[in-house]
Amino acid sequence: MHESEQTMYRYFIQPQLDKANNSLIGYELLMKKHTTEGWRPPKHFSDIPAAVIADTLVKTTEQLSLKIGSVSVNLNRTQLMNPQIDDAIIKSQMQLRPLKLVVELTEEPGDEKWGTDQIIPKLQRFSERGMEISLDDVGTGENHLDHIKPLLAYATEIKFALQNFKISFQDPELQKKVTYWRDVADRHNLRFILEGIEDEADDALVEKLGIDFCQGYYYGKPHLLKLASSDPDQA
Repeated sequence: MHESEQTMYRYFIQPQLDKANNSLIGYELLMKKHTTEGWRPPKHFSDIPAAVIADTLVKTTEQLSLKIGSVSVNLNRTQLMNPQIDDAIIKSQMQLRPLKLVVELTEEPGDEKWGTDQIIPKLQRFSERGMEISLDDVGTGENHLDHIKPLLAYATEIKFALQNFKISFQDPELQKKVTYWRDVADRHNLRFILEGIEDEADDALVEKLGIDFCQGYYYGKPHLLKLASSDPDQA
């Protein structure tokens, strides 16, 4: 791997909160690419070379010594099935102990070739090594209940991202979707995280809907986790 590729991508970390206990439960690692306009998320995470993800993840988790419960990392199905990334995930969990690594399974274009029967053994492999599985972006695109139902037995949480929708959280239609997935999580004894809380009005709705676990700019923006002093500053 060229040095330019190594320095092109870095993880940003964003806090996840337990509002019921007013405590920090973990951080999500969010990959960004350094461009002429500063740090920007890739259009598709599948565009990132597997070797870059593996290398950056291992180097990042080597530095993390956060006194929290978990660190979450996003993988789509294609990345999940990549042996290099698979090995890096397991190595990272070994480095993080006693912290728990949560693999957030996302859905992206191009993932269609990987069926549920193919990814379940990977999820089992991670679970056996002490990791947790999160089903991310539920309610978006093809990621409906019938689609994820076979995976619920291997998951510990589901995440609903408000930013995936064009309407405001103040819209009753979006609130209806949130409560639907909140109830799905309750029925399956899963943690439910609502992502994309941006202001005080959103936070008040979280309280009203009885949602304990949240993430969003209102609680803390993602900030760069540098791997070298020469890393470009956050912009």
